[in-house]
Order: sequence, then structure tokens, then C-alpha cells
Amino acid sequence: MDLMASMENTDKSLIDAHRRGDPAAFGELVRRYGDSVLGYLIRMSSNREQAEDLFQETFKRVHEKAHTFRGPQFKAWLFRIATNAALDGRRRSRRVKAISLNQQLDNDNTNNEQLGAVTAADNSYNPSEQASKAEQAEQVRQAIELLPERQRATLVLAYYQQLSYTDVAQVLGCSVGTVKTQMFRALRTLADKLPEI
Repeated sequence: MDLMASMENTDKSLIDAHRRGDPAAFGELVRRYGDSVLGYLIRMSSNREQAEDLFQETFKRVHEKAHTFRGPQFKAWLFRIATNAALDGRRRSRRVKAISLNQQLDNDNTNNEQLGAVTAADNSYNPSEQASKAEQAEQVRQAIELLPERQRATLVLAYYQQLSYTDVAQVLGCSVGTVKTQMFRALRTLADKLPEI
């Protein structure tokens, strides 16, 4: 049995144990996937505080809907719940107030890689180069934030969370062809908005 199949089997046994009332099983699922889910939600919301609220909502829904999990892909099921929580959160935010597109990502997040950062050829510190990379990362972040919700979710799930197109399709409740189309459109839009990067 390969590592991925073993991990999914373990996830299924953990969710089954949680359904039977084992609190340690749910804690292990949060420990296993928490950082990844939080990083995804930060990219989807562009606001650490809102992402933390969405994180709580995601795992609340996982707890409440554990009885509906039929397997075998726990990670895809979890990210579908996180995506729905993020989309619901954005809709609520739009009704309450306009979302500022100039909000900064929380730089204290250790899981928050600079979007679009280029790796330096050597390890020397160059303030000018670092400033340029930070500016490029901010431009990429803003461009991603302007993508339509489905395109942004597809891009973040496939590129940053490294889910396969099949898993992204399962998360978003669509076909693999739709995922490919959304990814193509997202990348084309980013290329148009960021031609010099």
C-alpha cells in the first residue's frame, strides 16, 4: 500500500473514531490538516483574522457533518468544506461592507509564502532585491485577489495546496474539464495583469 492510500485510510479511521466520540481523533485531524487549511483560507480571504474565523467555521462544520463523510478522500472533503466556508464568508462580507482590496496579508504567518517570489541564486542578503521581490509578491497577491471566486479557488487549491485536478474537481463539485478551464482562465488573467513578472 502506498503512503497516500495509507494516509487516506488513517484519515477515514480517525473520522470514524471521532464519530464514535473519541476527542483525540478529531484533534489529530486538526493537527494533520490545520496549517494547510489555514494557509488556504488566508489566500482565499486575504485577511488573517477572517481566515481564522473561517478556520473555526470549517472545523465546526467538519465536526457537525462527520456523519456524512463516506470517503475515501478526506482531504478533498475537508477542502470542499473550507471552500464553502470561504465563499459563504465572502458573501456575508459583501452584504455587510465592501471588501478592501488593499488589505495586507499577515506577515507573521509562517505558512504564508510570498506569492510569486523568485528564489535568489545565492543566499546573500540584498535589500534592493528583497524589496523588489516583496513588491512582485504584492502585485501577484492583488492580482489573485481580483480573480473571480471559482478561478481563485481553483488556482489556490491546485497550485498552493497542490491538489490534483481530480481532487480540485471533487472539492469544487465540478468536472475535471471545468477545473482545467478555470485554471486556464485564471492563469491567462494573471498573465494579462502581470506581464512583466
